[in-house]
Amino acid sequence: MPVQNWMTTDVVSVGPETSLLKVGKLMKDHHIRRIPVVDEQGQVVGIISDRDVRDASPSKATTLDMYEMHYLLAELKAKNIMTAKPITVKPSDTVEQAALMMLDNKVGGLPVVDAAGKLVGIISDHDVFKALVDITGARRGGLQFAVELPDQPGTARPLFDLLRAHNARILSVLTVSNPRRQPPPVCARARARKYAGRARPYCRGKQDRQSALLSALNPYN
Repeated sequence: MPVQNWMTTDVVSVGPETSLLKVGKLMKDHHIRRIPVVDEQGQVVGIISDRDVRDASPSKATTLDMYEMHYLLAELKAKNIMTAKPITVKPSDTVEQAALMMLDNKVGGLPVVDAAGKLVGIISDHDVFKALVDITGARRGGLQFAVELPDQPGTARPLFDLLRAHNARILSVLTVSNPRRQPPPVCARARARKYAGRARPYCRGKQDRQSALLSALNPYN
């Protein structure tokens, strides 16, 4: 799954000289938590998070009056609070690579740049969640189950034969990598469909078909 299929392309960005006051207003108006900073050529030179804005803003316990606070917020620039040379990804990188970078570096989003380093999008943890929901088929219903199969060629065939026998449509198949569980479980989602012609006696309705499939999968649990 390439990043270009999941990233946000209509990106709100600012320049290095943009005031902290404007950066904060943009975040509030657009309901976003991070803003890339780009130079005149559109190349990414930094990124600002909502935490950066909070840390740079005067606290509620400040002794500054309103005019002094506005002056401070107007004088502080994006270049003063941004994280310079942020980690970036390319549109052709995979969502998995982006997720790994975010996890390892403890960040919630990454600017997406082209070969020239120009901003073309941004991908966030929210986009990764949407991709996860899509590849697991969570919105398509059906039955989700996990089975432990020997780590040998052909061991999944009986399972797929069982699903075929119940006219089930496979929505997703994933392997969970967990060193504490060997062999790693296979997680799948399937939905029982109507049989062509006359329905089987125990599969008259949708609920009956799902129940029959679930009962058939019990030996694997």
